[in-house]
Amino acid sequence: MAHNSLIIKKGRKFDQVIEGARTVFMRDGYEGASVDDIAREAGVSKATLYSYFPDKRVLFLEIAAQETHKQADAFEERIDDSHPPEVVLPTAGRKILDFVLSDIGIAVFRIAVAESDRFPEIGQKFYDSGPGLLKERLSQYLASWCAQGVLAIDDPELAAEQFAELCKVHLLPAHLFQGRLTVDEAERDRIIESAVALFLARYGTRS
Repeated sequence: MAHNSLIIKKGRKFDQVIEGARTVFMRDGYEGASVDDIAREAGVSKATLYSYFPDKRVLFLEIAAQETHKQADAFEERIDDSHPPEVVLPTAGRKILDFVLSDIGIAVFRIAVAESDRFPEIGQKFYDSGPGLLKERLSQYLASWCAQGVLAIDDPELAAEQFAELCKVHLLPAHLFQGRLTVDEAERDRIIESAVALFLARYGTRS
């Protein structure tokens, strides 16, 4: 399956392949999912599957892009511009952390990094589908509260990225390099509470 293209062809069985692949990836993970299993689940031949997706990684990243887009949409729904940062940021931080520590989040991160040289489109597509949308929505929210004098931020986009990174402290590296599979809820809460406190200490105007 050595290919040098990420061109994805659409066709009448495209959605069928996507749904079958989503089922298998969610059930078996990236490494455990075989092309044979995906084709069987989707009810198509391997030739049909390859006509849409020349590589299992490309298929996985298409699923991941759709999932991250859903996450970004759910994130946006949870942001109410009428609610102050001390209310919104903990919820936003938890959504960020839940996704990056999910099986698909970890797998996408590893593949995007591993394939960035050969397939730079992989990382870009993933970023645009999830983190990029999240940063845009969060930066808009931060800017609205700057206008109300509650926050003092010169660069809302940078601040949005800083907050997202604060939410990943310790836990993401531990998952990537130490293979930790579970995280205590109290530890997640501690990381998020600290991220919010640090962020508001830097950018908040309230005493």
